Amino acid sequence: MSVTDSVTGARAAGDSPLRVAVIVGSVREGRQGRAVADWFLATAAEAGPDLAYDVIDLAGVDLPLVLPGWGGTPGPGAVAALREVSPRLAAADAFVVVTPEYNHSFPAALKNLLDWHLREWQAKPVGFVSYGGLGGGLRAVEQLRLVFAELHAVTVRDSVSLHGPWSGLGEDGAPRDAEVCAGAAKGMLGQLAWWGRALRAARAEHPYAA
Repeated sequence: MSVTDSVTGARAAGDSPLRVAVIVGSVREGRQGRAVADWFLATAAEAGPDLAYDVIDLAGVDLPLVLPGWGGTPGPGAVAALREVSPRLAAADAFVVVTPEYNHSFPAALKNLLDWHLREWQAKPVGFVSYGGLGGGLRAVEQLRLVFAELHAVTVRDSVSLHGPWSGLGEDGAPRDAEVCAGAAKGMLGQLAWWGRALRAARAEHPYAA
């Protein structure tokens, strides 16, 4: 690729909407994760940045817990699940992870998705929407920041945390303190959009090599 082609590609990428994969991390029965994601998407639609969303709900992604050995080949079940989810992660310019807090950490299904992939996360920004108890899922987010750093992703500073009882979730999954939480979502999306565009342009001009 010539320098001119590279710059032209970066400009073309900059003109298109940023592609954001919204990952619903909980697969627990009776979960509120999908309702929280729906609230976030409705809020994001009013936030302003030119973003295109793709919801990846891990309740519908049947990735096995057993990973193949180094150089090994995934089994048929893993191949089928990866065929569905991996191209969507690769196509994303940024990610928003919707996660509860389980035992001061994040769900096993979410860690499993992270471990099955590597290049899909690299040189891309990640934002968080967390929920659960007095901590609002913040301990899960802090642990996720460590994992994403190892995966060469960039986590944005601000996050959305839904705390009980003050801005806990109603029965519809929407936060009770909607104004404060919507403001937090818009702030996080502003940072995500900035990093998403900057890193997309950088990847187009100089492919990332870990």
